[in-house]
Amino acid sequence: MNYYESWFDLKNTSKDLVLSQRVHEFLGHMKEKKLIEDYALTRRKLGFGPGELGEFHVRIAVKDLTQLENAFQLAATRGPDIEPLHAGLYSMVQNVKFALYRDFPDPVRHDLKE
Repeated sequence: MNYYESWFDLKNTSKDLVLSQRVHEFLGHMKEKKLIEDYALTRRKLGFGPGELGEFHVRIAVKDLTQLENAFQLAATRGPDIEPLHAGLYSMVQNVKFALYRDFPDPVRHDLKE
């Protein structure tokens, strides 16, 4: 599994429940279309964690980079079914940082014999 990670802050912290709803609308739509496998929204607790990573974290799970690219391609169309969902979410956040992680060892890794 591959994980597209994003960390960010809200522009308006009083909109935290709206953020949650918009994450579920946008990523739920992607999951329904089988463009992602799963997702999770988390929030830093009690201020613990590096400040530069932001207060919120979204983890998107995809089988492979082809699936992730297909999700990006849908968002890039800015089509009428996806743009309101994407813009509604992205317009709420700031200080966004992204990363791509994978399970390790992943299935393509060969076992080294010593």
